[in-house]
Amino acid sequence: MQVDEARAKKVKSILVTLPKPENDKSPYFALAEKYNLKLDFRGFIHVEGVPAKDVRKEKINFADFTAVIFTSKNAVDHFFRVCEEMRYEVPADMKYFCISEAIALYLQKYIQYRKRKIFFGKQTAKDLEEVLKKHSKEKFLFPCSDVANEETQKWLQDNGYDFTPAVLFRTVISDIKDLENVFYDVIVFFSPSSVQSLFENFPDFKQKDTRIAAFGATTQQELLNHNLVLDIPAPTPEAPSMTMAVEQYIKQANK
Repeated sequence: MQVDEARAKKVKSILVTLPKPENDKSPYFALAEKYNLKLDFRGFIHVEGVPAKDVRKEKINFADFTAVIFTSKNAVDHFFRVCEEMRYEVPADMKYFCISEAIALYLQKYIQYRKRKIFFGKQTAKDLEEVLKKHSKEKFLFPCSDVANEETQKWLQDNGYDFTPAVLFRTVISDIKDLENVFYDVIVFFSPSSVQSLFENFPDFKQKDTRIAAFGATTQQELLNHNLVLDIPAPTPEAPSMTMAVEQYIKQANK
């Protein structure tokens, strides 16, 4: 990784714009310990459920569908929440297609895993291609947020699948104004919404010596839209994960 020498001051503190993990297994904790860093987590955005009555207004009838596509744990939680609010009992032969094994396993919170038809890919809808081809006649429900993953929707559309997006939860900007006089050497972003949150809370934000890390093309583009300098991009061939990219940067900057 090429580090801009003019900006490469030592990294002593990092803010990750996600809620604090429930356990200490996050790779960020290991990173902080290894390099003796002050590490904080703070969700810049949060999710709020759409009430079942609002879903009904969209004329979406869950009983019309034979399969569900899940791209996040939030989608799983809010699908089963809305089912409960609607008093809709999900049929035992419902098929579940998940973009990753972690999301598939998360279904155990709501259903008996072994007795259901559950399929999963590696990380994107395209990974599900082979499985979906065999089930192309299904009528798919696609639970999503108001800032839905357009890539997944476009892929399903381009491949001619019969699917209906259902907005079951919304991404809401969190109040983080208490961070006004708190400064970090590195701030890590994972979504365009979290970048928008920064400017909604602090319209006059100036980057100065703060290094910014961002995961994914849409997040990186949002930073550039706000004229911020992107110091640590991920994923890259050398750093497929955000923690790897941050660590590579720290190694250079803290020489």
